[in-house]
Amino acid sequence: MGIKDLLRFMKPYVETVHIKKYAGKRVGIDAYSWLHKGAYSCSMELCLNSEGDKKLQYLNYFMHRINMLRHYKITPVVVFDGGNLPCKGATEDERHKRRKTNRDQAMLKLKEGNVAGAVELFQRAVSVTPSMAHQLIQILKSENIEFVVAPYEADAQLAYLSNLKEEKNGIVAVISEDSDLLAYGCPAVFFKMDAHGNGQEVVLDHVFSCDTRVPSFRHFNKDLFTGMCVLAGCDFLPSVPGIGITRAYNLVSKYRNLDRVLSTLKFEKGDQMPEDYARSFREAVAVFHHARIYDVSLKRIKHLKPIPEELLQFLDEELDFLGPEILPSLATSIAQGNIDPCTMEAFNVFPSTVNHVSTANIKKICGPFSRQEAFTQASKDSSVFAISSNKSRKETTVVETTQASDTEQTQCLFMDESECLEEAVALQNMICPSISTRKMVGEEKKSHRKEVLKVPDNNPFRKRKVEEFEPDEMDSVTELVSEVTEVESLEVICTIPESQKSVESKPVERIVLKTVTKEKKVKRSNCQSSENKKNTILNFFSRV
Repeated sequence: MGIKDLLRFMKPYVETVHIKKYAGKRVGIDAYSWLHKGAYSCSMELCLNSEGDKKLQYLNYFMHRINMLRHYKITPVVVFDGGNLPCKGATEDERHKRRKTNRDQAMLKLKEGNVAGAVELFQRAVSVTPSMAHQLIQILKSENIEFVVAPYEADAQLAYLSNLKEEKNGIVAVISEDSDLLAYGCPAVFFKMDAHGNGQEVVLDHVFSCDTRVPSFRHFNKDLFTGMCVLAGCDFLPSVPGIGITRAYNLVSKYRNLDRVLSTLKFEKGDQMPEDYARSFREAVAVFHHARIYDVSLKRIKHLKPIPEELLQFLDEELDFLGPEILPSLATSIAQGNIDPCTMEAFNVFPSTVNHVSTANIKKICGPFSRQEAFTQASKDSSVFAISSNKSRKETTVVETTQASDTEQTQCLFMDESECLEEAVALQNMICPSISTRKMVGEEKKSHRKEVLKVPDNNPFRKRKVEEFEPDEMDSVTELVSEVTEVESLEVICTIPESQKSVESKPVERIVLKTVTKEKKVKRSNCQSSENKKNTILNFFSRV
């Protein structure tokens, strides 16, 4: 990741500082760099997709550092990576193959019982996915922490924010582990920050102005510095064989012109230098200078710097290597964390692919530095949450957190998928109900009517002639009614049949209540002689 050996080469310009140096300032965070470091502690659980809170340790790692920044009165601005650049495809494919190989080897170690060896390989195999970033975004929203998802490279977005003034919501420094940020021209980069806030800082102005340190960049500018980084090898273009950071520095320092450097390389390396290297070199430099970024104020995609006409002519106006154009509405949804920047699919459409974070877990994640209680309502059916800093909402709300000082927040309301389907079906049935729908409704009503009107054969309240009853039948009816009542064991037998409430109750309830009453009378008749018992029952049916 980044420019190979760049930080080692620039060691004389690296200063050890504490993060509290930026108290009261806005500082950018390279989100994926912290996510990668946090994923090491739960790499095996992530690779195996196991259940439990251990898999969410990367969130603990991230939020601990966020809360530490807030403890020192620093305003964090978190920037996430977006889609993959076409010119970075070869690098991504190579990384994917390495991760797959390490995962396969880790599985073998695990089967052998070598857990320590497996964990080490899982750490090399783990990767950060957009769904993991989406989980973190929900916590950032609940904590009112400013964030943005870049259309492509987070480094370019951070460089753009670094070049904005503070009154326009710019940032004064970037916390990252990626040396590419220096090639992008970030004025100050804070590397290797530990859990206590200590780290290493590189300030470009000090690099270009100092003439007492070696190597000296006194005669460099940002364009030459970026050219040196590309020559040494970067994610967008591998270096020519035999060219490292030291050789690249010597060539640029000697000629101070990138075109002359390319001509010298062509003469020295001959066939070792690819035929299209000059064009690829210009494209790689253009990525560092003119990458596509998201303008929060304009809510659309634009270039980091305007592309000069000369470069457009050289590239034949083919800018696909910078990434495809993105519509403003889609770019805004990506920036707000509502759409997967790689698949362009909304997170709430595919809830099964996202592991939800419970409120209890978020309270644990917020840590000791938290100023306010984190709250996030995770739905089992949707992975987009209703977020608000003051009150909860039933609608799914997406908040674009742009400025830290009470700036306007854009909210996009989405209708639940089930509600949408129900309204569509209801509207269709109102306009033109189908035969099958009418038939189904009719069958449901018919079956419901049959079910309600269905009465047991031993209903004692059915009108029958007195002559139809025999003494043996009376005994069997009495026993059956008593058994049914005991099985149902209702506690509402206090309701009498003559009450208005019993009359207005449901048919099934009325039958049960009357059955209970029948049992009462039967029990009362059991206390008398057999002759009185028969007369009581006959009197009862005569009254009915």
